[in-house]
Amino acid sequence: MVTKVNCPNCQTPVEWGPQSPFRPFCSKRCQLIDLGEWADEEKRIPGEINPDLLPDPDAGEEWR
Repeated sequence: MVTKVNCPNCQTPVEWGPQSPFRPFCSKRCQLIDLGEWADEEKRIPGEINPDLLPDPDAGEEWR
């Protein structure tokens, strides 16, 4: 039995196996669209910000 999943971007069915190198995406294009959405912060994982990981404003570091 072959497991199929839907591409998270375009919903095209994708076989889960070595024959689908971009899984869970159907193509490199869909993979890059998803990566771009994460990079542009259109997608994010909800959670609290750890203040110890924020840049030190006194050290001249900027937070975007």
